[in-house]
Amino acid sequence: MTTLQPLSRQFCALLLDSHHRLTGKELGPPPLTSADAAAEWLYEDAPFGLLAHDTADDPTFIYANRTAQKCFEYTWEEFVGLPSRLSAAPDAQPNRDAFIRSVTRDGYATGYRGIRIAKSGRRFWITDVTMWDLIDAQGTRHGQAAVFPSWSDL
Repeated sequence: MTTLQPLSRQFCALLLDSHHRLTGKELGPPPLTSADAAAEWLYEDAPFGLLAHDTADDPTFIYANRTAQKCFEYTWEEFVGLPSRLSAAPDAQPNRDAFIRSVTRDGYATGYRGIRIAKSGRRFWITDVTMWDLIDAQGTRHGQAAVFPSWSDL
C-alpha cells in the first residue's frame, strides 16, 4: 500500500466497511454528508484512538488518528512507517502478539487491554480495544486496524 494521507477517503471507507462487515457494528462517524467529512471526522474529531498497520512480516503503522497521536506522542510523520511492535514495551509483547494472532485467526477480536509506551517512554493502558482485519470488498487484506475508546496512565 502506498503512503496514505490522513484524510484519505478510500482508506476511511476501508476502515469503516471492514469494521462493520467483520464486527457487525458501526465504528462511526455520526451521520455525515460526504466521504470527505467522514474521513475528517475519523482523523480529527473521533473520541477514540484509531491505528492501522500493514501486512509486512514486521508490520508498520500506516494510519494513526489525532487521538492516537496524542496518546502516543508521535506526529503523523513519525507514526507512519514506525514498526507497530514499538507501540508496546518489550514486556508487553507476548500479550500484544497473542491478541494480533487471534485477530488474524478470527478476523477481529474485542476486549483487549494492554500497556503501551509513548514516544517519551511514558507507559499507559489502552482498554476495551477492538482490532480487525482490513479487508476490501474483493477480499484483499491490507493490514489490521485497532480502536481504543479509553486509555489511562499507569
